[in-house]
Amino acid sequence: MKKASIVLFLGIFMGFMLGLTGQAAAASSITVAVDSPPRTMNPHGSDADSNLSVMANFFDGLMQRKAPKGELSPALALRYEHPDLLTWKFYLRKGVTFHNGNPFTAADVKFSFERLSNPDVSEFINTGKSIAAIDIIDDYTVVIKTKDPIPWFANNMHQIYIMDKESSEARDPGELEVKPIGTGAYKLVEWVKGSYLKMAANEDYWEGPPPIKNVELRPITESSTRFAALVSGQVELVSGVPVELYQKVIQNPKLDVVSRPARRSIFLALGNKQETPWADIRVRKAMYMAINEDEIIEKIMRGHAAPAAQVPDPPTIGYNPGISRLPYNPEKAKELLGEAGYGNGFEITLSGPNDRYVQDEKIAEAVAKYLAKVGIKATLDVKPKSIFFPQVARGELDFYLIGWFDGAFDMGRTYFKLAHSRGEEFGGLNGTNYSDPTIDNLLESTAGIVNPPDRKKVLQDLNKIAMVDKIVWIPLHYQQDIYAVQKGKGITFHPRPDRWIVFKEISRD
Repeated sequence: MKKASIVLFLGIFMGFMLGLTGQAAAASSITVAVDSPPRTMNPHGSDADSNLSVMANFFDGLMQRKAPKGELSPALALRYEHPDLLTWKFYLRKGVTFHNGNPFTAADVKFSFERLSNPDVSEFINTGKSIAAIDIIDDYTVVIKTKDPIPWFANNMHQIYIMDKESSEARDPGELEVKPIGTGAYKLVEWVKGSYLKMAANEDYWEGPPPIKNVELRPITESSTRFAALVSGQVELVSGVPVELYQKVIQNPKLDVVSRPARRSIFLALGNKQETPWADIRVRKAMYMAINEDEIIEKIMRGHAAPAAQVPDPPTIGYNPGISRLPYNPEKAKELLGEAGYGNGFEITLSGPNDRYVQDEKIAEAVAKYLAKVGIKATLDVKPKSIFFPQVARGELDFYLIGWFDGAFDMGRTYFKLAHSRGEEFGGLNGTNYSDPTIDNLLESTAGIVNPPDRKKVLQDLNKIAMVDKIVWIPLHYQQDIYAVQKGKGITFHPRPDRWIVFKEISRD
């Protein structure tokens, strides 16, 4: 073969091979835009969904929840036993290593759980403070004893991530905030806060190497910018498709929409401080009946929501299908206000975030307008979530819009956090200081009920009392989670009920 021919052949061959390499690299990589950025790489430093979602790629819990239904499955614990109301015994998986090569053992579990009660490094304070003792039986068996019965304890183990004791104790606290070392399916490559996060597959992952080898995560909080990045091909998958852009997405031939009913309910929290108008059940009922939720869904949510009659969603233990929404009836609302002695209305402040939930500010505006029609003057106080949520945690508000789904799939946990009278152990997110001894006593009586059918029945009864007899909250709707992907890219993606994006669950041709 002549030299020129050899050179030409080698050039064609190398071009062919580079093409194959490029195709392979593209097939094993993905770029994703999310609507909320991670705050920290400390796995216990934020309990926000946006942070837990990212941490689920770097760390594992004792248990995990898998797409698409969110069933509880083994992870770092192969199984567990619950021999009495206060004791949880976990049998750990052998042969697992952290990203730095250290072996995973019971010592790491003990270290991680003890860390939860430190407010300097953890937002899982309640879980940490609920633990009485952690005993290591051997390297792969650990017993956790709680101070009080917590029926949903194991159900929450998918979001309590396990850290490497040895390296975590040796590293500066600031380094733990930016460099995660877990047992997860991915290792951190680079994080430029607010700009992008890059991760690479952990080829030694205990479940096997994930199919996507390289991930770039870009937080793009502005919805139109996120949409533009998808259309232009800068990203291949986006979360949080805004309802106002939904029609543009489905009409674009380059894009596919992936959606599912969300677990998150949107509702109005309302205090019951004595001598306030809203302590009267007739006033609470009137406020509920003054709100045209069907119109909110149609005009503000563009049809991408479902009316709610309660806060728990159908998969949650305690959801009661027998509870119905009060009908929209402004005339009846005025009548009830008159009966309660507030025929001329009253004033109240409606608080809420303007950057957390789908159309949150517009929903709050609509609620205020509906209340005004029956004589209630609601002054709007919407603000960034960074300001709003600390006010909720401090119990400073009377009336606010908020969203919730229970990560442990147990309504008892929801009510202990959101409706129990505020105190050392309970009511930490009861931002209106709602207090009712009947609700408190019923809740506390459920703590020792662990048999699933019995627990379901007693929580359903409690839920009915709270939502029908007491109107603890005014429910609005369940959101819809909407994602969009570039068409023809071979991406297989199934949305999770918790809205996390776990990359080991994604593949592409």
